[in-house]
Amino acid sequence: MSIVAIDIGFGFTKATDGTKDVIFKSILGEATEIQFQDELFPRKKQDLLNIKIEGKNYFAGELAERQSNVRLFTLDQTQFITQFSKVLALVTLGNIVDNYDNVNLVTGLPVGYYKQYKDALASSLLGEHKFSLIKGSNEEVEKIFTIGKIRIIPQPYGSLLNVFLDDEGKAKNTDLFKQKIGIIDIGFRTTDYIISDKLQYSERGSKTTDNGISKAFSVIANKLREKSAVNVEIFKIYEPILKGSIKIKGKEYDLTSVREQVLQQLASQIASDTERFWIDDWDIDSILISGGGGSLLEKYLKPLLPNAQSAFDSSIDGRFFNVKGYLKYGKSIWFGEK
Repeated sequence: MSIVAIDIGFGFTKATDGTKDVIFKSILGEATEIQFQDELFPRKKQDLLNIKIEGKNYFAGELAERQSNVRLFTLDQTQFITQFSKVLALVTLGNIVDNYDNVNLVTGLPVGYYKQYKDALASSLLGEHKFSLIKGSNEEVEKIFTIGKIRIIPQPYGSLLNVFLDDEGKAKNTDLFKQKIGIIDIGFRTTDYIISDKLQYSERGSKTTDNGISKAFSVIANKLREKSAVNVEIFKIYEPILKGSIKIKGKEYDLTSVREQVLQQLASQIASDTERFWIDDWDIDSILISGGGGSLLEKYLKPLLPNAQSAFDSSIDGRFFNVKGYLKYGKSIWFGEK
């Protein structure tokens, strides 16, 4: 039996079993024949991102971004659950899970979509799965495994559990038993607000907004289109934002000024929402900032929220913070199972 944690996000799909981590952009594309697939300079082993499932062949992640003429990307929650999540999850799991393994899976959903989509997501992932991953030489690697158990939790709890539990799934931060904690989980499309009062979920203080980091990316993409006349897809913005520049048709565009402006504006909006949502929760002990978007926004957001602190560990990619907590939770609830 394997315990695997997966975070199927609008921006990136992330997963880990504690030994191997997988991350790729949440993009699907039509598979196409690639005439030359030998690497001129072989690198470390790459994840397999070409999946053949139910008679269809998809490229995923960076492979789709680089090779597919038709690329599929959405910020619509219903479309994401019905058309994307299962394929993205199986690509990820196929790179982690051994054949004929029985998998216990932990994943999450945004707070505002949890009730509506929990059962649909669970039913699409539970049970036996048979598909193939395609190697560069067009060799099909058959994958077959069973997801026997699944636990779906509100996404921000991943960050809290990552702080609360150690790598074996045992409690390490017992102060959380006594505290009221607010978590702001900034994802690609959504920002989740959740309150954990002595580790108990608070419905009143838990919300989801559309103020994810993609909102800032869209503003930057629009600015680039005005300057370059090129429509840069928002899923291509992440690395240039980190770098502070992007090259379009040989010309380099500086992004540092517009980046500072739009990230500050988004942080101000999130801080304003926080004050509004938690107006009756003035007794919060501390606020954790988490999520892949949180790693970009924390330096702008922390000064606006006096009791805020970063949930990040410098040794962990911020995009993995929730999924690491999911894994610890899985180890806690399925401890001793074989």
